[in-house]
Amino acid sequence: RKENIIFTGASGVGKSYLAQAIGHQGCMMEYKTIYTNTARLFKKLKLSKVDGTYLKELGKLIKADLLILDDFGLQSFDNHARETLMDIIDDRYNKASTIISSQIPVSAWYDIIGEGTIADAILDRIVNSSHRIDLKGESLRKGALKNE
Repeated sequence: RKENIIFTGASGVGKSYLAQAIGHQGCMMEYKTIYTNTARLFKKLKLSKVDGTYLKELGKLIKADLLILDDFGLQSFDNHARETLMDIIDDRYNKASTIISSQIPVSAWYDIIGEGTIADAILDRIVNSSHRIDLKGESLRKGALKNE
């Protein structure tokens, strides 16, 4: 249905797990799905501008039925990351589904993205069109360590 999801919550509460589970289900239903760490994606796309493959790489992200951006906002955005995120979100808006997982509350995303006008445009497209799920509780990793 081209709907988006934002998972937020502390480290270890299951954001990535849920995003990956939904992505796995999407794959099982033959939806083209891409899962990526957000910071690594921006580094890869920055390098792709240098070698001339940026539009090709961007095209892959835009064509995916489901794009999962994990660990969103752990690093502040530079100009390249802001522009890249705007390209991705704008081209996918109302055309495909995006899942974002972040330890950072949505209320702090404006400052992390930076540059007011672009941050406004990105957040308007992401936040206002998404199901927002804030996960609470203890880290699931703590329980895993006890059982070992």
